[in-house]
Amino acid sequence: MTIPEELRYTEEHEWVAVRDGSLVRVGITEYAQDQLGDVVFVELPETGRRLGAGDAFGEVESTKSVSELFAPVGGEVVAVNAAVADAPELINSDPYGEGWLVEIRPDDPAGLDALLEAEAYQALLRG
Repeated sequence: MTIPEELRYTEEHEWVAVRDGSLVRVGITEYAQDQLGDVVFVELPETGRRLGAGDAFGEVESTKSVSELFAPVGGEVVAVNAAVADAPELINSDPYGEGWLVEIRPDDPAGLDALLEAEAYQALLRG
């Protein structure tokens, strides 16, 4: 299972990539998409929506279940991946690339420090 070293992770199995210094891109991990099975529908927020850290911002529906998505940091949604809304299977085929979900401008970039590094996320998966 792939757990890219350069990303940060949440205990809810979202990944976070810092982009352009002031934005973060968010998606779900390879582990999460594997547990969900074939993703058939994604509900994402509108751009401009304000989120608090830990707020539910959408959901992913698969052939097995429906799972909520949670904001890893508080801030404003500045971009939504429309390609995933049209082709949710991108989450299964490329969870760390084309399957990204939203970009957020964090209110406090220091909040990223509370997220898990790759080694800690791997330990979480091992239980």
